[in-house]
Order: sequence, then C-alpha cells, then structure tokens
Amino acid sequence: MPSQPADAGEALQTLDALAVRRWSRLCADALGGVRAEIDALNVFPVPDGDTGTNLHLTMLSAAEAVDGLPHDADAEATWGTLAHGALIGARGNSGVIVSQALRGMAEVLKPAKGAARDLREGLARAAEMARSAVERPVEGTVLTVLSAAARAVEGAPDVPGGPCELAEVARNAASAARAALGRTTEQLDVLARNGVVDAGAAGVTVILESLAAVITDSYVGRYEVPAPAARFVPLVPEDHGHAGDFGYEVMYLLEADERAVAGLREELDRLGDSLVVVGGDGLWNVHVHVDDAGAAVEAGMRAGRPYRVKIVYLEAAARGPRRGQGRGVVAVAAGDGIARLFAQAGAVVVPRAPGSTPTLGAVLDAIRQAGAEVAVLPNDAGVNAVAVGAAAIAREEGVVVSVLPTKATVQGLAALAVHDPLRRFDDDVVAMTDSAGHARHGHIWVADREAMTSAGLCRPGDVLGVIDGDVALIGSGVEAMAVRTTSRMLSVGTELVTLILGADGGEPPARAVQEHLASARPDVEVVVYEGGQGGYPLLIGVE
Repeated sequence: MPSQPADAGEALQTLDALAVRRWSRLCADALGGVRAEIDALNVFPVPDGDTGTNLHLTMLSAAEAVDGLPHDADAEATWGTLAHGALIGARGNSGVIVSQALRGMAEVLKPAKGAARDLREGLARAAEMARSAVERPVEGTVLTVLSAAARAVEGAPDVPGGPCELAEVARNAASAARAALGRTTEQLDVLARNGVVDAGAAGVTVILESLAAVITDSYVGRYEVPAPAARFVPLVPEDHGHAGDFGYEVMYLLEADERAVAGLREELDRLGDSLVVVGGDGLWNVHVHVDDAGAAVEAGMRAGRPYRVKIVYLEAAARGPRRGQGRGVVAVAAGDGIARLFAQAGAVVVPRAPGSTPTLGAVLDAIRQAGAEVAVLPNDAGVNAVAVGAAAIAREEGVVVSVLPTKATVQGLAALAVHDPLRRFDDDVVAMTDSAGHARHGHIWVADREAMTSAGLCRPGDVLGVIDGDVALIGSGVEAMAVRTTSRMLSVGTELVTLILGADGGEPPARAVQEHLASARPDVEVVVYEGGQGGYPLLIGVE
C-alpha cells in the first residue's frame, strides 16, 4: 500500500537546486528508516539481505556530497554533485543501478530549468541509462519500476504556467512505480516462491515517492515497504538465475577510458553475472558476481586503476576453504634470496618476478595458509592493491587480516624483525608498522632509457640513486653511487644499514659502502644479505 501523505503544502513549479538538496537528504533518511524491511525482501540476484542497507548508503553518499556544496550552488552544480556522490558511494547491485539512474536525470536536468517537461525527460533518461548499464537485464527488478515510472509520464500534456504540472508528473511517476512494484512478484519466479516484491524495486519506489513529496510539499513520517506474503518461506537462491552459481560479489571504482571499459565489460561478462558498470568521464563503478574474485580485480587493473575494492564472500558456509590456525605473516618477495630471508623469519612467501605483480589468488592462498590472524607485507607499492583485494576476500572467510604499508623489501624485513606472535594481533600490527615506517629504503638502478626524474634528466647508462621511491641522485659508477646514496640516507640517529645484493653486480657496491661506513660512521652496524633480485644491483635500508 502506498504511503499516506500529510496535508499538502504549496507545490513547486520547478525542480531547483534547493529542491534537489531537500530530495537527496529525504531519500537518505527515508531509506534509512526502511532499510531493515527492504533487507528482509532481498532474494535476487542473491539472498544476501543487504539491498536496503546498500541503497541507504548509496543515497547517503549522494546526500552528504550535496550537503558539502555552498548554499548558493546552482542546479547544475547540485545535480552533478548528486550524481557523482552516488557513483562513488554506490553499494551493491541496486545501488550501482540507482547511481546510474541519477546520472541520467542529472544529464537532462543540469542544464534545464527543472520544469515538468524536464522531469519527464529526466525520468526517461534515467530508465534508459540504468537499463543499458546492466549486461543482462531482468524484469521484475529496479529496471522494471524505473521504466514504468518513465512510461507513465511520457505522454503527459504540457500546460505552461499551470501550478501543478510538475507535481502531477512527480505524483504520476511515483504512483506508477508503486503499482509496478506490486507486479514484480509475478515477473520473477524467485520472488513468487518467497512471496516478496523485489527489494531493489522497493527502494526505488521510496526514492520516487520522496521526489513527489518534495515537489508537492507533502511528507509522511514513514514510507511503506510491502511485507512478505503469508506463504513466505526462508529465502532461497534456487533457480533464480546464473548469479546463484557464483561465490563472490566484487565491486570497485575504476579510473579508465571508455574504450578500456568496453573490453572490461566483455571480460567480466565471461567471468560471471550480475554485471553492472556505470559512470563515465574517466570514472566508473564496477559490480559483478564471480567465482574468481582475483580475476575480476585483475581485469580492472588491466583496464585502468581500480580502487576502493570491496569483495564479499556470498556463500561462506558452503564454500569456505580450510584455513591455517594461529598467527602468521605473508611476505611478497622479488628474488630467491629475499624469499629465503622471509621464509627463515617464519613468513609464508609469495614470490614475484622483478617488475611484476603476483596474482590475487596467490596472495589469497598464502593468507589462508598463514593462519587465522595474518599480517601481509606487500613490500612494493604496486603490490598493495592486490594484497588489499586478497585481504578483503580472506576477511569474508573469517580470517583477521591487516595489510601493512611496506613499500620496499627492507621495510618488510624491519617489520618482520619485531613480529611477536604472543602479542595481541592489533598491538603486533602497530609495532610492525612502526618499525617499517622508521626504515628508509633506497636502491641503485642503472637507467635503460632517457627520462625526466625528480633529480633531473637521466640518459641510458646513468646510475641512479633512488631514496624512498624518488630519484635523488644521478651519476656514474655503481660503487660511487651506492656510497653517495647511502650517505644521503643516514642521519645522526642511524643505527643499522641493511644491504641486499642483486643477482648481478651487487657485491662491489656493497663492499664500497661497508668500507666507507667503517671510516665515516663506525657507530653504524652494517648487515649484508644475498637477495638475488633482478634489475637492482643493491637495495639499501637505513634504520
């Protein structure tokens, strides 16, 4: 049954910036009020019971973005901010689709005056863009309700200057959405078996009724969500589509161009189902259900730069893998000698070739092997995204995981040196992070191409001294550069210098550094390890 309005005030004649601001906040509040009821309806595409929560968080992100605008922001800025806030905060399948619907409305209404005709066109564009974002549209869902709302107002006559024409469009759209919501039970078998309407469609109906409330100045205390029918049975995913065959929900924001995203769609469609990719102008929100979460994240890495990666294990009870017990550490190592160092210190090692990134699956397997509480040492900035993705999956499986911000091998070694499995896990992570943070890292590299660096132009054959990720020195002679780089990294309080020899030519520069420090800084301890890494003759750590 539709929500019953209080006495109506004066209806708006245009959907201006202030009205959009009110609508965004009302949507967030209204969805927050019925979040649990919508969650209880959630059986499609998987019965994970979070659609209401996801829609609430999506609209809350949009509302908070709009709230951050100056009070005099115009309609164009307000609509654009609303759509962007929903995009970056979208959660779950329904949240991502709703963010695209808001983008469609914004495209039409940003440059318009917000009259009835504009709202009709905006609703049509919202339904069109939402449907096009879903790789395999299904009726009886959010898409059905959006389309019904748009069709209900597309032929409405224009009455210029009429006091209620905008209100009439909003009321008709909301009424059509409510009616379409009731029919979703008949359109999708899994809804009929469970005696429920579609959860996402229920949320969209609340959003459209909130819009009508703002335009008509007629508000209710609480929006109605249809309760399950008397024949309601425990939520089951059986026979409701391909998505039930997949164990992970993968979501991330992606910076990429449209051409790369087109290829990503094809790749993710082959990997899984419930694929929704929304956005534009270089920023996208990606949602998919897959069996191989690592492959889905790696596909995003090939297309562009994924971040805010979220991976939910959808069927933990049925699919949960066996895990190790106790406390453990996972370390990524780029070199045989480095791998031995970490293994000897008790870590589960994930090897990688120089300049490459290990697969998410390899890191995940190592976490599972390491224990029930695991600290992960990426030891390279480029490995961090993979480590975070693997940790997200492991957490859904019940493992307590923390990814430490180690950007170099020497930082990983410093962290592992203070690891104490008898400490509380949180305290151990803090101690390891603190130790890694106090370890400066550097390396020697022979340039293989001309490039502009932070220290100036380098040419092939130049020897570079890299400190904390930036080129600090350019010169000639590996031994001389090793001494100069190490000296630059020292401070008055330096106690330890760690040198890790590369696979080719590491001994002479290490010997030069030892001899220099023996005379210049005899108070500093120097330790040397065989690393076996390619590409870098010498890795340097200073603590």
